[in-house]
Amino acid sequence: MNLHDYNDLINLAKQQQEPQRLLFVFAKAELPENANEHQRDEFARGEGGTLVPTLCVDRTPDEVDQFSVLVSESEQTGFSWDIVFVAAMDGRAGIRATSEECLQPLKMMMQQIQMGMISNFLAMNRKGDVVHLN
Repeated sequence: MNLHDYNDLINLAKQQQEPQRLLFVFAKAELPENANEHQRDEFARGEGGTLVPTLCVDRTPDEVDQFSVLVSESEQTGFSWDIVFVAAMDGRAGIRATSEECLQPLKMMMQQIQMGMISNFLAMNRKGDVVHLN
């Protein structure tokens, strides 16, 4: 199944055999410290930059069944973001993973994003649309 937006993600998560817990890492696009003129120009056009994780959270598909719920919750933190990366954790034997079990995978996601290793994650913009990043 090709995912196009947040609704597709939630529907797919709810169809899985094992209960899912969704892992979200919110990231802000920033201009690199030693950016050259070309990089500054790209960034001004909304291209390029470095993605810096600002916030992470885990939720069940039912807790955030609408993208607006996730956005609203993120806005209450005071952290701004441009892209949200998503991964899913399968439960075991019909039991959903706990938030405590998600801590280490969330930390690993944040580290991978900081290193630019984003290909294993679904990326979405602030509208809830899937985006493909280079």
